[in-house]
Amino acid sequence: MEDSLLKRFGVSMEGNLLRKFDHLITQKGYKNRSEAVRDLVRDALIQQSWEDNEEIIAGSILLFYDHHQRNLLNELTKIQHSMHDAIMATTHFHLDHANCLELIVVKGRAKDIQQLSNKLTSLKGVQYGKFTAAPVEQV
Repeated sequence: MEDSLLKRFGVSMEGNLLRKFDHLITQKGYKNRSEAVRDLVRDALIQQSWEDNEEIIAGSILLFYDHHQRNLLNELTKIQHSMHDAIMATTHFHLDHANCLELIVVKGRAKDIQQLSNKLTSLKGVQYGKFTAAPVEQV
């Protein structure tokens, strides 16, 4: 019964990020920050549920990063080579002098693809990462 009770906790973030978050809250029609945070947490938990899943999925990993970040390109390449069987294609875009956008198309066991995504998106210098997947019927 106690688990269903609302619990309060504090969140610290940079002012600029908070202003953007508040703008998003208004655009999406949330009544308050708490509702928006709950939805973000639910989404993260759903994505995390893939981690132990043996189901075959296909999807994409989107990375936005500063290519000047020390060792980042080497780490990205090393991780991708270690999972080359799951990577179907990559596309790399130079957005400006410093920033790149990379799209990696993947297929494999959900838990392996989720692990690959986690390794890539958590690298220092990756400013944004998004994993999107859908189940694939096995033949």
